Amino acid sequence: MKYSFLAEFFKALAHPLRVRVLDALREGPVSVSELRERLGVEQSTLSQQLAVLRSKRLVVTQRRGTTIRYQISDPAIWTLLDSAMTIFDNQLVSMRADLEELEQKRRVAG
Repeated sequence: MKYSFLAEFFKALAHPLRVRVLDALREGPVSVSELRERLGVEQSTLSQQLAVLRSKRLVVTQRRGTTIRYQISDPAIWTLLDSAMTIFDNQLVSMRADLEELEQKRRVAG
């Protein structure tokens, strides 16, 4: 059960816009129109991705008058995203070092 949950959890993070939405929610609850403006995406596209995040309980909503505001369900999600960005940065550094090494070899052989 735990591994099934994790697999579904990571599937929910498998779309760049969903990750961007979660990152945008760091500043606190926001409406769909605010998110759309921040992220520069169509409302229908954003609504589809928010529905996925809601179905996986990564975001929750609160109503303020006629406006529905989205917020993160668990701040630990940002720890995971930060860790993933650290891994990305480390991979990027490693790839750059590999490219530099290949370039040096090419110059020596050339």
